[in-house]
Amino acid sequence: MTKTRPVALVTGASSGIGRETALALVAAGFDVVGTSRDTSRVAPLGGVTFFDLDVAGDESVIAVVQRVVDRFGRIDVLVNNAGVGSMGAAEETSLAQDQSVFDINVFGVMRMVKEVLPHMRARGRGRIINVSSVVGFLPQPYMAAYSASKHAIEGYTESLDHEVRELGVRALIVEPAYTRTGFEANSPRPDRPLDVYAKLRRAVDRVMTEAIRDGDDPAVVAKAIVAAATDAKPKLRYAAGPMAGRATALRRFAPAGIFDKQIRKMNKLAG
Repeated sequence: MTKTRPVALVTGASSGIGRETALALVAAGFDVVGTSRDTSRVAPLGGVTFFDLDVAGDESVIAVVQRVVDRFGRIDVLVNNAGVGSMGAAEETSLAQDQSVFDINVFGVMRMVKEVLPHMRARGRGRIINVSSVVGFLPQPYMAAYSASKHAIEGYTESLDHEVRELGVRALIVEPAYTRTGFEANSPRPDRPLDVYAKLRRAVDRVMTEAIRDGDDPAVVAKAIVAAATDAKPKLRYAAGPMAGRATALRRFAPAGIFDKQIRKMNKLAG
């Protein structure tokens, strides 16, 4: 009898971390379904089946999860990678702009979990891997809404894991640091910019651009996601790469005053 290959569903798989994750899971022996809001613009990836998906749409999420189950019979691993950035001071972004970030980064994850979890629970096994960020446990000036969305994912995932662990399902967190993707270039700018923040905003933008340029390859993050998907005894959190590991150590061990000064120094902020 031919052994059925495990099935992974990866959101936001058209580029960057999602694309590398889809390819890495194929190499690890998975049947992989990748999603994008417009798959007609996605270059084919060997071994990856693509479906259109908008994680901000209830009907889209319901339809795609059912489509995957109908075609493959199961979902063993869900990788919630789809997300959007947000740049600018907290006062400069409208509530509508902040809500759009949360609708994708937070409620998009929740929509996917609510549709996939019943299938995993029925089979008594599965892994939900939520892609967070080091700014899910560190502050990031001029990215407050984005950082808040990732802080929310950290709390949601850790709480969820306690709920489902005894049911054979794990909810896990992968925390990338700066990664060489189009994140900074594709992040929306504030919709009501204020002169009082302009100089510092531009300075932080330059820091972010340089950090992403010199950051980890997306394959580093994909490796951590595959480990979360396949480790016999998975960890709750996976720091994706050495930079993320150093950020974890800074948050955990640095005294509060030193930590605060280091965050300001990193972002070229005075005081």
